[in-house]
Amino acid sequence: QVQLVESGGGLVQAGGSLRLSCAASGRTFSRDVMGWFRQAPGKEREVVAAISWTLSSTYYADFVKGRFTISRDNAKSTVYLQRNNLKPEDTAVYYCAADPGFWKRRPSAETYDYWGQGTQVTVSS
Repeated sequence: QVQLVESGGGLVQAGGSLRLSCAASGRTFSRDVMGWFRQAPGKEREVVAAISWTLSSTYYADFVKGRFTISRDNAKSTVYLQRNNLKPEDTAVYYCAADPGFWKRRPSAETYDYWGQGTQVTVSS
């Protein structure tokens, strides 16, 4: 059974930091593009960051550049999202996802075949 399990969400004050983790199992993800998405109440799901399986390519949405860092450990089948200087507008459910295709310069949710259940992140002002 293919599973992506996120952890590390919670409540944090504005300006604080949190690291999300996503553990993958059930298939080999080491050559997948891995991404983080988020969805706030009443809004569409949006891409936050993505990383290629070679670790040589990363993508960040403009609203997180300089604050978030995506990384992965292929040996552990785990992808991370370090988030610093959090803002109330970062409040959302964060999802981990895997795209078994090739690297895209502009990630889109449509190409991601595997999704986690999501983890809630709430940033208080």
